[in-house]
Amino acid sequence: MDARSGCPINATIEVIGDRWSLLVLRDIMFGDRRHFRELLNNSEEGIASNILSDRLKRLTAAGLLSRDDVRPGQKAEYRLTEPAIQLVPVMAHLGAWGLRHRPTTHTLRVRAELLEEGGPELWADFMDELRESHLGTPLPERSGPRATERLAAAYQAALEQNSGR
Repeated sequence: MDARSGCPINATIEVIGDRWSLLVLRDIMFGDRRHFRELLNNSEEGIASNILSDRLKRLTAAGLLSRDDVRPGQKAEYRLTEPAIQLVPVMAHLGAWGLRHRPTTHTLRVRAELLEEGGPELWADFMDELRESHLGTPLPERSGPRATERLAAAYQAALEQNSGR
């Protein structure tokens, strides 16, 4: 597809600027949802199956997702590509903006808060873990809890806090 202009912002918006693409990437990135049914059934925003199917095809064609070739009856698995993994800082900034300027729920804001507090160091760690998980790239040696563990623990604590109310 030819871009409408040579502007890098336009070129980006043409790939991820619709209502659902970033949310599909978010669910794969932060929710580790890799199959169509997981993405469909666990969508906080209630994406329709035809829209999800279209977005998965578009994101794959744009090089942000890869899809395993499967035989009929098997579940296709979607994986983030390097260009999608490099969207982690964009996702962190979008989340931080939403924290400041839009109404959010405690449960769904905790990961955005952690990403904002952790800054580029946490983003880099998370990106390395995504590379390991989606691309098979060996993880650099680090001490302490993994970024994915920290994000999952923050979300789980928020869930438990909400259920205790």
